[in-house]
Amino acid sequence: MADFNPVKESNKEVFDEDRFQKMVEERAYCKAEKRGFACGHEMEDWFEAEAEVKNQYFYWFQDAE
Repeated sequence: MADFNPVKESNKEVFDEDRFQKMVEERAYCKAEKRGFACGHEMEDWFEAEAEVKNQYFYWFQDAE
C-alpha cells in the first residue's frame, strides 16, 4: 500500500491506518457482493475501494476556509 498519512493542521487529526484498512475491506466486499462474488475481480475491487476511501479521507481532511 502507498504511503498515505494526511494530517489536518487545524485540529491535528491524524490518519488512522486500521480504520482505513477496515473501510477498504468493507467497500471491496460490497463491490464483490454486487457482482455475485464472480471470480477474477478481486484486485480490481480492492484497488477501486482503496481509491474511493482515499478520496473520501482527503475530502474529510480538507480545510473549509
